[in-house]
Amino acid sequence: MNLTNIKQPFTEIFPGDFSGNPMQRMTPKVLFSTVAPVEFKSPKLIIFNEKLSEEIGLEGYEEKDLGFLVGNHLPDNIKPYSTAYAGHQFGNWAGQLGDGRAIYAGEIESPSGKKTEIQWKGAGATPYSRHADGRAVLRSSVREYLMSEAMYHLGVPTTRALSLSLTGEEVVRDILYSGNPQEEKGAVVIRTAESFLRFGHFELLSAQQEYKTLQDLLDFTIKNYFPEIQSEGNQKYKDFFENVAERTADLMVEWFRVGFVHGVMNTDNMSVLGLTIDYGPFSMMDEYDLNFTSNTTDLPGRRYAFGKQGQIAQWNLWQLANALHPIIKDEKFLEDTLNKFGDYFWKGHDNMLCDKFGFDELRVNDEEFFINWQGLMQEFQLDYTLFFNLLERVGDYDLKDEFEKISYTVLDDKAFSKIKNFINQYELRIQKNKISREESLVLMRKNNPKFTLRNYLLYECIEEIEKGETALLEKLIIALENPYEEKFPKFSAKRPTKYDDVSGCSMLSCSS
Repeated sequence: MNLTNIKQPFTEIFPGDFSGNPMQRMTPKVLFSTVAPVEFKSPKLIIFNEKLSEEIGLEGYEEKDLGFLVGNHLPDNIKPYSTAYAGHQFGNWAGQLGDGRAIYAGEIESPSGKKTEIQWKGAGATPYSRHADGRAVLRSSVREYLMSEAMYHLGVPTTRALSLSLTGEEVVRDILYSGNPQEEKGAVVIRTAESFLRFGHFELLSAQQEYKTLQDLLDFTIKNYFPEIQSEGNQKYKDFFENVAERTADLMVEWFRVGFVHGVMNTDNMSVLGLTIDYGPFSMMDEYDLNFTSNTTDLPGRRYAFGKQGQIAQWNLWQLANALHPIIKDEKFLEDTLNKFGDYFWKGHDNMLCDKFGFDELRVNDEEFFINWQGLMQEFQLDYTLFFNLLERVGDYDLKDEFEKISYTVLDDKAFSKIKNFINQYELRIQKNKISREESLVLMRKNNPKFTLRNYLLYECIEEIEKGETALLEKLIIALENPYEEKFPKFSAKRPTKYDDVSGCSMLSCSS
């Protein structure tokens, strides 16, 4: 790999702590602290993303590069650091947080001029590790690597993964916070993004009343990541907030489109670039349920349930608006922008559903149709992905046989009568299209994946990798890189019943 072009422009612009001290502490008035990854004595590479490496300008992998992939033996031009940010966690102000398991290598620019930030996750403690060790386990690292890449190929804005390596050491974790800690294999993921800047970076500076640095961070962010903003003065900060709100709404629509549940939408886990960031207790939707939360820590309130993700995104934007108010200084503008969020989101949401159903446009009564569909899905616990795959073939199969295959409950004659009635209503609506059935199917196939990376598949993959086997991993990589094709028919099936109550196959804890 070509590591010579990795630089740290962030540390040259903003105030930081250059002591290199990893002791966990408050770091007021700074945006980062320099910190070195720990040295792992016997790392082992599991997977390397050659395509991504070439794309961002790192070029190909050689055996000597393994040290860099876990943070060992870094060249002199790489001066690692972690950033400080704050946030609201489960609706409560948490104060200073920061990169507890993430350490930046820096930024690289590709031959085409694209800039990409690179960071290790799990390479040791930072000042922001909050009484933890900064390590990551294989289990959570496999999940982040595969899911971030799956989301990318689904067409959802996301961070990406460059490599996954074993560290050669054991890490102690209590997966369900049940008082039963166990040793697990340690691992490091290198993840990349245009930027990892979060709502929380801006919240921290505002809370500390560091308004000059806050304005500098806004200027830096707009200049580097929002080229569409050409306005000057105070207007550019307003344009920035409007842009972040729209990107956030668009991201929520994409999550609903593919059935993704983040699980921990704290403000410190929200990207100002509208990227899916921080893959922890996430899940792809199996049986459709607006009240499903993938995070055991989110019970019983279900603040971050699937159906609430748009609402929570708006709540998080309110917190960002409060943080930016000292710079924007226009309460009415901020309130108006936030109040418009709902209309913008729901318009995008309903248009997205039109695409999934193959409708040419949103028509009168379509919203009522969508509500009836949601009720049907929840009442009969129908699989979200498989339902739309079936809908593409409606009329070509026995209704009873096929719907039994995608339901997570027992369907009786009354249930089939309701399903048949709904399908009849769908066919009547399709007849109103001004586009052909073939054009409708093209629309559906572009928006309805054949493959989504379900938690039970990740569970099986992790078990295999822990045994030193990679056959399932290799198949999953092929499947997730081609999500709108059916590469492996056995993956196009509902979650096996044997996994219904297995930890890690549906819900997970924040330690996951």
